[in-house]
Amino acid sequence: MSDWESVIGLEVHIQLATRSKIFSGASTEFGAEPNNQACLIDVALPGVLPVCNLEAVRMAVKFGIAIGAGINRKSIFERKNYFYPDLPKGYQISQYQIPIVVGGTLDTVVDGSVHTVGITRAHLEEDAGKSLHDEFPGATGIDLNRAGTPLLEIVSDPDIRSAQQAADYMRRLHRLVTYLGICDGNMQEGSLRCDANVSMRPRGQEELGTRTELKNINSFRFVEKGIITEIDRQIDVLESGGTVIQETRLYDPIRNITRPMRGKEDAQDYRYFPDPDLPPLVLSEEFIDSVRTDFPELPEQRKLRFMTQFNLSEADAAQLTQSRPVADYFESALDHADNPKGVANWINGELSSYLNKEGIDISDSRVDPDALGQIVANVDSGVISGHGGKILLSILWEKPKLSINEIIESENLRQDSDSGTIEALIDEVFAAEPEQVQRLKDGNQKLIGFFVGQVMKKSRGKADPKLVSDIIRKRIRS
Repeated sequence: MSDWESVIGLEVHIQLATRSKIFSGASTEFGAEPNNQACLIDVALPGVLPVCNLEAVRMAVKFGIAIGAGINRKSIFERKNYFYPDLPKGYQISQYQIPIVVGGTLDTVVDGSVHTVGITRAHLEEDAGKSLHDEFPGATGIDLNRAGTPLLEIVSDPDIRSAQQAADYMRRLHRLVTYLGICDGNMQEGSLRCDANVSMRPRGQEELGTRTELKNINSFRFVEKGIITEIDRQIDVLESGGTVIQETRLYDPIRNITRPMRGKEDAQDYRYFPDPDLPPLVLSEEFIDSVRTDFPELPEQRKLRFMTQFNLSEADAAQLTQSRPVADYFESALDHADNPKGVANWINGELSSYLNKEGIDISDSRVDPDALGQIVANVDSGVISGHGGKILLSILWEKPKLSINEIIESENLRQDSDSGTIEALIDEVFAAEPEQVQRLKDGNQKLIGFFVGQVMKKSRGKADPKLVSDIIRKRIRS
């Protein structure tokens, strides 16, 4: 065991899934041409007035309820003053002294051990623009499309003790906000970003060490690798007699190092004061109650329901509820197949291999849940074999508009359940393998699978394997 203990807190910015910005009516749609979605309010031209987006407030309250937090009936918007080229106002509208959400918890699970992480606060704020360093040689471009996009910043207590716990916290937070429908969770587009505060202290010491902040980490893997790298760096500094400096650093995944970005500011450096253009945000009990009544089933609740309602194992239920689109796809497929375990196996197996090969999510699957459910139903009823189901899936993946029944007929996938035809095929296989037949009759039951396989080959996958197995068993008993 190391003589050092890491103390980690995460600040996670999630982009709220509203269609317009937090203080203006400008669009939040991703992918527009630079500077086409920044209106006069977003750049704070003289005389404009911000108006708070009620849907962003509703989403923040929904998150607070989900983590068991307190909801402040009155919260304040303040100006956080700093000067970057991509911050056209010279300040960011945020919440500091009285945030909308306070408290709450989120559990992490690493190697089977549950660790509860406290949530300090979650507050509403606007995003800044984006600096483009690679598109203009010798210059930096500024795209203000993102300026004013609604964010919920979720600040954890310094309760996290390892990089693995930090990565699991991020994954579970990602799953929660996507289940709630308040964030699309697309980390490649910047919808969920993390700043990690890391410090070290001698094991057993209560006093916290000097922290550094790793800025703008945008993947689960880099959260874990970046924190591990920074922990190792700080231990090297401390054990060589040096002092850790409070600063903001960047994680470089190519070189696997962290490097200084700037000195780390404290709250007083931002000179917070209440925004004079925005009144206090006051929430009625009726508003909060309306959010409670429109509440989705949360991941753990859905996992337990899948286990009880569909008699699935914990492993299968956990895999199916890792994301809301997968869980929705599973339940939609069950409208056409009365076999939860079979549908789970096809989603987690064959379908996942197609999705992974093309690097797409299940929501973009070329085979919709109705079609997958019909494939499973046809296999279960014996219309086609399991092998035939795989062929059917591969054809539908390339040509999703084709009819399943048409494919079954055109590709001659219908399973042969004619006992006379199967008896003849068994005769041929037995005649070709007399020694193996004798071993089977002498009690080597493992050879049943071998003979079923041989018959399936001769039938080109069309014979009903269960019927083949039953006939072979009767043969050796007679």
